[in-house]
Amino acid sequence: MRPALSLAATLLAASIALPAGDAVARDAASGAARTTCHASPDATFLASPRAPSAGGRLRVLVVTPAARGATLTIEDADGRPLAHSDDRHGLTPSWWTVETVVPTAGVYRARLTPSSDGDADACETISIGRDAPRRAAAGGAWPIERTWNRGTELLYSAWIERLFDDPLEAEPSWQHLEPVLSDPARNFLHDHLRLGEDAPGRLRLEPDCADLPFFLRAYFAWKLGLPFGYSDCTRGGGGKPPRCVKWHSSREPAGGGDEVARVGEFLRHDVGWTIHSGSARTLGNDERGDLYSTRFAPEAVRPGTVYADPYGHTLVVVQRLPQTAERGGILLAVDAQPDGTVARKRYWRGNFLFAVDPALGGAGFKHFRPVVTDGRAWRPLDNREIAADHDYGDFSLEQYAGDADDFYDRMDDLLSPTPMDPTRALRETIQALEEQVRTRVNSVANGETYVAAHPGTIAIPSGAAIFETSGAWEDYATPSRDLRLLIAIDVVRGFPARVARRPQRYAMAKDATAATVRDELERVIREETAARKFTYQRSDGSEATLTLADLLGRADGLEVAYNPNDCVEVRWGAPPSSNEASTCRRHAPADQVARMEEYRVWFHERRRPPRE
Repeated sequence: MRPALSLAATLLAASIALPAGDAVARDAASGAARTTCHASPDATFLASPRAPSAGGRLRVLVVTPAARGATLTIEDADGRPLAHSDDRHGLTPSWWTVETVVPTAGVYRARLTPSSDGDADACETISIGRDAPRRAAAGGAWPIERTWNRGTELLYSAWIERLFDDPLEAEPSWQHLEPVLSDPARNFLHDHLRLGEDAPGRLRLEPDCADLPFFLRAYFAWKLGLPFGYSDCTRGGGGKPPRCVKWHSSREPAGGGDEVARVGEFLRHDVGWTIHSGSARTLGNDERGDLYSTRFAPEAVRPGTVYADPYGHTLVVVQRLPQTAERGGILLAVDAQPDGTVARKRYWRGNFLFAVDPALGGAGFKHFRPVVTDGRAWRPLDNREIAADHDYGDFSLEQYAGDADDFYDRMDDLLSPTPMDPTRALRETIQALEEQVRTRVNSVANGETYVAAHPGTIAIPSGAAIFETSGAWEDYATPSRDLRLLIAIDVVRGFPARVARRPQRYAMAKDATAATVRDELERVIREETAARKFTYQRSDGSEATLTLADLLGRADGLEVAYNPNDCVEVRWGAPPSSNEASTCRRHAPADQVARMEEYRVWFHERRRPPRE
């Protein structure tokens, strides 16, 4: 059995120090300030940096598993408040953060005071100016000072949510992870170890989609002194799913150099060269995968949760927004592309592909296995142990009960428990398609930039390898992204039929018939897609403006539009004799065109071919 562990805590980014509220100030002035401090099993605190110093800035984050109103306050030894905030973030978990300057060495307190009467405060002491030596790494990548438990998992969720927090309409993207991790306004753990570890150029983390969840998990584990593990896995193929054959951990011997250089090498080389598109796709009941399948529940599908699609793409959940009277519930995630782009996406059928096919492995929402020790060796918990563990208990195979429609129906119910107006739900679906198209604009433009700087022909792989290879083709060709785009187009077109299949899911007028509802939704598709526009830069530098309706009409052309050796006009399906195509100056070689025509059936049937 794992020893009982205290809750750890964590995360979030620099808020401006706020003046104490009037009520708190009155309490302090009247001598009513509290100097007692009691921990709570439902609140986990984290102070950053790891060893705060007198005269320096102190950041505190507190996280709770359930939503509630509360105020987070930093107070001195006499109970006088230095800064406070009642700004609650997140749903599951909820978190608060506050920052201030601590003037002198000594003992301070972080206190979470619930808004409702009768609920007890949660409090943790923070020592300022105390020497806090770290344990020796003992040959591993970093020293282990904490253990994974309910509190550290919720801290991880809060850290992820803050890291990628942006307004819903922003559609943010970054080139690799450095712009995110080096930003102290996003990264609550920025320079947490006070090693200058997040200065530009120090870690050089450039993940692809498979690496991204592992890099984020390992980075967080390093900063908090937690163990981390990863596995050598097969990619699957020949009708067999991926399987993992050897487990590694951050406790294994690491390279030399200072700690930051050692960790950077561990992530880029050891982890980055081992993780691939099969790593997250092990079957749901596989005991040796690095991730395990979780439940359909708000507390389970939380920030930090990994989504594995059937074909090797992975995303990391970063935020969940509740359903409101104006819109449905929203789930946001980030992914990385081979060209280095890290971008935020919203959950919908066009981005989160799902299939129940053991030959493809296990798709769906998954969590990292906690790594534990018996005092002699480190290992990940298996499925039975996770299901029985008080801090976890969320292993489940329910995602695979039924077909893909059942999966999507359950997710729709989780995000939007109240039946939605079908017209509003359709508009949100079209909005998600528009966001996906704008992301492709950047991907195609990145390919144009590369080709302009590297004259010559990029070799096309053979067969199924067009979807999964290495080099310039993987970085700048878009077969996987285009297959997902074609599926997304089908989702929009098929929305009226989905409403007819599950009418109880939608709030419709009492006198509405199936025919009138379908006609209305078809009208919305025509009008909304005609009104939504995007632009791309043609070969001569001029701009072409298209509507989503144009794109929906080019589905056939998009089945062979993924080759970066073709001009950008071909990449967007421009009709050959059109004015739009007149600026095209580059075409793929004839042998590549012939092979793309041979492979067209995969895109036409919206399926990936099996690996050999």
